[in-house]
Amino acid sequence: MPQSPAPVFETADEISAASVVVILQTAQTGFGPRASTLDAEMGGILSRACSDPAALAESGTCIDLIAPQSVSTKRVVVLALGKAEAVTTLSLARAGGLLAAHLEGKGECAATLVLDPIAGVDLPGAEILARVALGMRLRRYRFDMRNRRQGAGADRTLRVKLVGARGPDLTAALARINAIADGVEYARTLVNLPPNHLHPDNFHDHLEPLREAGIDIEMLDAAQLKELGMNALLAVGSGSARPPRVAVLRYRGKGAPAQPLAFVGKGVCFDSGGLCIKGGAQMFDMKADMGGAAAVVGLLIALARQGSPVHIVGVLGIAENMPSGTALKPRDIITTASGQTVEVFDTDAEGRLLLADCLHYAATRFNPLVIVDLATLTYSVTRGLGSIFAGLFSTDDAIASQMIAAGETVGERFWRLPLDRAYDEGLQSPFADLRHHAKDMEDGDAPYAAAFLRHFTEDRPWVHLDIASKELTDSDRPLGRQGATAFGVQMLEEWVQITRNMS
Repeated sequence: MPQSPAPVFETADEISAASVVVILQTAQTGFGPRASTLDAEMGGILSRACSDPAALAESGTCIDLIAPQSVSTKRVVVLALGKAEAVTTLSLARAGGLLAAHLEGKGECAATLVLDPIAGVDLPGAEILARVALGMRLRRYRFDMRNRRQGAGADRTLRVKLVGARGPDLTAALARINAIADGVEYARTLVNLPPNHLHPDNFHDHLEPLREAGIDIEMLDAAQLKELGMNALLAVGSGSARPPRVAVLRYRGKGAPAQPLAFVGKGVCFDSGGLCIKGGAQMFDMKADMGGAAAVVGLLIALARQGSPVHIVGVLGIAENMPSGTALKPRDIITTASGQTVEVFDTDAEGRLLLADCLHYAATRFNPLVIVDLATLTYSVTRGLGSIFAGLFSTDDAIASQMIAAGETVGERFWRLPLDRAYDEGLQSPFADLRHHAKDMEDGDAPYAAAFLRHFTEDRPWVHLDIASKELTDSDRPLGRQGATAFGVQMLEEWVQITRNMS
């Protein structure tokens, strides 16, 4: 896979010889015992550099000092964590990401993170160090398919020792954050892959990490989909030379309940718009239209690799939406797997057709406790919410509130949008059970899409996450570089842990 090696984290009891020592420090007066010892060895350079509390007030600021020759390390970095009362798991991860970028800019591949007791922070030391480490991992991820580049072939693995927390607690915290990072990174790689490298014919080959994590995989081919009556999904892929598939992923941890949580992902590996073809600018990033399916894959990896005692089912609808003589046409009427007929208008609104069959399949085959779908579905959710929030629709108030809270915790923010029966009026067709979208595509299409999907959930508790425009970023951010974001993986992992702890 064309991604950089993951940083390696080790626990340590005390500071030993290191190329870089990083002191984690809030905006408070004075250092803890380990940092004070190092400061004394350096002749008070650290305390003078940090004498102004404002220097440490902004989380993620790196104060970089070249150590004197009398000290075994060559560089000491003070990583600001901001005001103690403002420290959160998210702010720690973002600080870790900025630290990773700083070390990379200096060409450093080894560091020791040092944490002394911090007053006023309501988090255990193991969690503080682990969250900084998570940010470092996520920021260090790089997707690169160039054969020739500067430094190619060199070992650029970042190796980090963590000092200042009880060994067993830190080991457990690292196990979780490494599993989360594994899932996020792999979901990013799936989205970053070019459409000639990831498509319906070879999607199953890219699921090998799931098998390695102990997740069962079942692939349904076009003939099996036809037997199941999944004509909406088949119609979406009917214009492509590569027929659609459905991937069914199953993970059940030790002691997990019998009734699963079901996650349905839109996996359109490339969306040209079909016969209602997109413009060039709109089409350019459509390799990422499988961001929902990638997020489900990442979630399952994150849960399985930490051995979480949960029961999860993933259903991925995999297709390409292409124009050809066999492609889906406006005014086609399709009989879906649920038996409901749907009149098609815009072939570029293919995602809701694919999800309709997958939602029905998940609901009727697995009897799930909850169904959650993720999809890069509508332009209108982006126009309505901008770049900050993704859209959330739900039939269950408690689940919606839990997910929104989980998203705030990890920095993947959702805003709840209306799911009301009144929107069904815009889905009435004179010839079929449903139109597949309202007459005016520019008139708040996102809630109409959600209203359409609700008809295929078999009245299960259900959440629809419209993550359009959140799957890619065109600039570097503290927790990731330009490219795929794996938006949704961290929120859903956090939400699953919340529901597990509440049960």
